[in-house]
Amino acid sequence: MLNQTYTADVLVVGGGTGGTAAAIQAARRGAKTILVSEFSWLGGMLTSAGVSAPDGNELEAFQTGLWGAFLQELRQRQPGGLDNSWVSFFSYDPRIGAEIFAEWVQELPNLHWISEQVPKEVYRQGDSIIGVRFADFAVTAKITLDATELGDLLALADIPYRWGWELQSEWGEPSAPVTFNSFTKKYPVQAPTWVVIMQDFGEAMSTTGVAASPEIPSAPNDNPSQFAGAWNSYGAETVLQTLMPGDPDARGLRFLNYGRLPGGLFMINWPICGNDYGQGLERLIESELSRGEFNQESRWHSQNFARFIQNQLGRRYGLAKQVFPHTSTAFALHPYYRESRRLVGLTTVREQDILPVAGGRVAPVFNDASFCVGLCEAIAVGNYANDHHYPGVEFPLQPKSLRWGGRWTGTPFTIPYSCLIPATTDSFLVCEKNISVSHIANGATRLQPVVMGIGQAAGMAAAMCVELNCQPRDLPVKALQTALLQDDRAKAAIIPFFNLPPNHSDWLHWQLYYLDNPQAYPASGDCPCPSEDKSDNSTFDKDLIRESDCFKGVFYRLNQQEYRFTITAPTGHQAQNWQLVTLRSHIDEQLRAYPDGQLLTLWGRQNHFGNWLLVEHLNDG
Repeated sequence: MLNQTYTADVLVVGGGTGGTAAAIQAARRGAKTILVSEFSWLGGMLTSAGVSAPDGNELEAFQTGLWGAFLQELRQRQPGGLDNSWVSFFSYDPRIGAEIFAEWVQELPNLHWISEQVPKEVYRQGDSIIGVRFADFAVTAKITLDATELGDLLALADIPYRWGWELQSEWGEPSAPVTFNSFTKKYPVQAPTWVVIMQDFGEAMSTTGVAASPEIPSAPNDNPSQFAGAWNSYGAETVLQTLMPGDPDARGLRFLNYGRLPGGLFMINWPICGNDYGQGLERLIESELSRGEFNQESRWHSQNFARFIQNQLGRRYGLAKQVFPHTSTAFALHPYYRESRRLVGLTTVREQDILPVAGGRVAPVFNDASFCVGLCEAIAVGNYANDHHYPGVEFPLQPKSLRWGGRWTGTPFTIPYSCLIPATTDSFLVCEKNISVSHIANGATRLQPVVMGIGQAAGMAAAMCVELNCQPRDLPVKALQTALLQDDRAKAAIIPFFNLPPNHSDWLHWQLYYLDNPQAYPASGDCPCPSEDKSDNSTFDKDLIRESDCFKGVFYRLNQQEYRFTITAPTGHQAQNWQLVTLRSHIDEQLRAYPDGQLLTLWGRQNHFGNWLLVEHLNDG
């Protein structure tokens, strides 16, 4: 029984990474917006799913839009900083991430957030979506956005979608299978993970002499042998210099530090004989009951993995206390879903669209689809490697990684606007992992920063459609791109350049130039402008230097884009060897130019768990 019907300009269903960004951006643009979330936390992958060590868009030039604003807030709020793990440059307490999103939403009077509700029915009028019914209320809206974790509105509205693999014959994707087989049947989509947060209770153990963490109980389907060898590839020789050589726990400690968070917490999201879960993946979309059964098994699987970790490494490590807002506070509110139903859109992102162009370091920025031949309709940027998860299987993929800044990063690529638009349905956009993308390419487009950029663009597009009284398919793409580039609170890059950070004085000029001239986009990914913009960087540099430590030492070039630094001062760090890495393009240029054996003075931050120095500023000698 309906108790109330709300009306809005823009309705966003789903409060995950993309949906939260979409609702904030639509409301900031001025649209009357309603956001309905399934969970009490906003942010999805970045918070409620527990993946608070995100991947991708880590380079300074790609820290733009709401993603860049989120990182800036984290830097200001997270005690101890973000340099805690070796899987990510940004690891934080998920409670702080949830606070940021809640505050951003609550400061907008034209944004109404309703939590802990799921869609039950979608209202259609001809080819248009006009609203959504929930348990005891409904919302009608001019534009509706599907931001659910698994593309639930697509199914409820009978909008065509894909689930599963596409063969190589469909789009010519080099990594796609030639025929369907038992593997593609067993894993129609990537395996989710129910993240669990563990905690180091070592300090309490040192004072009491007894195990500080309760024993983690066995859950159904417990089989410790399935986790055997989970961290065997992380040998003692790779463990940080702060650990004792030969320590029997060294491999386990290296594994735990993968997702180390502040405050002695550890994000357990481990693919190798770990807590990815892929048994009966079809159940995720068969029914509400079958999805619940799958999710329960997934959570049990993570509990059993946590128990295995505790049994192997000792009762110093246990389930974290008071992290997530429900009874089992160590477990995320929902699984980390890596793949969703995927829209059949005006354009589909294929593997070729995320791979580097021949002889280059970047993917193409213009489309060859019939919707927009030769035009650049990019609205978001990503750069993560193509990463697929199938428990027990290493699936080969075309490489899209490169060395930059002393480390591995991914080939930059763009997301086209038309992959958010259904082929035949109006008044509707998607803005999560449910965009029109192939199963293969989803391995790169699913990452948190990319989805946040997609959400920001979808929210902007929805608000502009309301302003212009037009359908999403009729919205001028150039107008949307310009609005994203010139947003007064979170301007978003849509053309990826390694050497064009958002604080560069000519940033907008070059972004607009290559929007108009996509064929001129350089295959190197380097903009023909100086990386270091002295006129605009000084304040930014001072802030970074103030947050960094000063070190003197000797620079060694081990290989192309592989650097070592031996510290000579301060004395407390003397003779320590550190890998040098950077996220800043002018520092990357300096490191590439220095001769082996050069004396350096640098400002940077040590990551003791990745054994690297993140360089923010350099001086010779």
